[in-house]
Amino acid sequence: MPKNTICIWYDKDAEAAANFYASVFPDTKVGAIHRSPSDNPGNKEGDVLVVDFTVCGIPCIGLNGGTIFKQTEAFSFQIATDDQEETDRYWNAIVSNGGQESECGWCKDKWGVSWQITPRTLTEAMAAGGAEAKRAFDAMMKMRKIDVAKIDAARRG
Repeated sequence: MPKNTICIWYDKDAEAAANFYASVFPDTKVGAIHRSPSDNPGNKEGDVLVVDFTVCGIPCIGLNGGTIFKQTEAFSFQIATDDQEETDRYWNAIVSNGGQESECGWCKDKWGVSWQITPRTLTEAMAAGGAEAKRAFDAMMKMRKIDVAKIDAARRG
């Protein structure tokens, strides 16, 4: 087991979520599935309790904990993309599978987990600072899914 693992709370669908992520993102896979050894507030004995998985190489566990806690934007996966095609592929996969769009490159999957689908050109513009960062940031603030061509145009001024 890795020293640090992200634990994500699901009502009951951690296995389905992990399988979906593995179908969408590179270097993502589902590992061990652990069943509840006894009844507890979120599960019955034998139900899937914990799912080991990775998302883009980051170790995670999905915990089927019931409806006690809800997802918020306070946690999100940020996925760096190289071009519009990759941005579209990830964004569309999440949103078209019962998810929802948000602002500035953010969306939520159908389990409520937030994702930032962020083209590298936007991150590079922010790192450049100054007027270039301001133009790219101002352009991004008007978007839902990030439009790479518009960010690139803003970077150039």
